[in-house]
Amino acid sequence: MKLAHAPQSRAAGRILAIASGKGGVGKTTLSIGMARALSQMGESVLLVDGDLGMANIDVQLGLQPHSDISSVLNGRVSLESAVTPVLEGAQERGGFDVLSGHSGSGALANLSGTGLTKLASGVAALSMSYDRAILDLAAGADKATVRLALTADDVIIVINDEPTSLTDAYAFVKTLRLHDDGASPLVVVNNAPSRDAAHEAFGAFKKTCESFLSFTPILAGVIRRDEAVPAAVRAQTCLSVRSPSAKATEDLQTLAGTLARGREAA
Repeated sequence: MKLAHAPQSRAAGRILAIASGKGGVGKTTLSIGMARALSQMGESVLLVDGDLGMANIDVQLGLQPHSDISSVLNGRVSLESAVTPVLEGAQERGGFDVLSGHSGSGALANLSGTGLTKLASGVAALSMSYDRAILDLAAGADKATVRLALTADDVIIVINDEPTSLTDAYAFVKTLRLHDDGASPLVVVNNAPSRDAAHEAFGAFKKTCESFLSFTPILAGVIRRDEAVPAAVRAQTCLSVRSPSAKATEDLQTLAGTLARGREAA
């Protein structure tokens, strides 16, 4: 996993994986928000639904994709032809492309071996047509999730202030580092009731990682709790489209700026 940023230039094909130890921490909403925010900054972005069993990016965005990852793996279409444009697509500022998953597919949830390798290498190749690809991974640390995370240049682990979120996020980082001892995922505290609460949660997570993994995580950003977020999910649209002045929108834009500038800015 290549985690060092080029400080002065943007490398085409950079892959950002967004993970979480447990479900329900807002990982997919964050992935969508990051795709939109980075595109608004001028990057061409591909958003990939890497939750192979419970994909839902298409639902959250109100899409009806003509093809998805299942169609690609079955050989019916190529990865390039399976993407769906959102907000006029990746060639428009503020728009991006989506490679949808296939919800409820047991075959995809249990993908392994050559199928998983084909998907990982295909996404890596397709990402070269964009400034950045964002992988919205499944919650947890199963084999497919870790394999896809290891293809990324950068990994974000999403936590909140719940104890189970912190313990499950630690389990993900531990598993990732068992496969790559140089892996150093960034941390985002999502749905934070306050910045103080976010820093307290991160502090507990950081202490655990330092004590048991000899690893000091970096806090990349805090997304504050905001009623505009569930409202955008219900409306099946991007948060910044529905509520451009919301505090969570501001936080997503700040996080996107941090990622665009590089790890040194985190």
